[in-house]
Amino acid sequence: MKRDIHPAYRPVVFRDRSADFAFLTRSTATSGQTIEWTDGNTYPVIDVEISSASHPFWTGRQRLIDSAGRVEKFRAKYARNR
Repeated sequence: MKRDIHPAYRPVVFRDRSADFAFLTRSTATSGQTIEWTDGNTYPVIDVEISSASHPFWTGRQRLIDSAGRVEKFRAKYARNR
């Protein structure tokens, strides 16, 4: 493996502000902001829009949004063929 061509792989905190949730993992992502974690160490922090704590699929609050009536059109079209 070549030396000095790979980015640094280090601990980073990803924070979802909408859900007030943060987790520590390892990544090559960088950030100018830092945060003090529960273990007393300081890590770079990256703010994300959505995480497993706020995504509708993972929280169970998923719902079908059908603004154009496509589901009803599909059901009407194929209901006749039964």
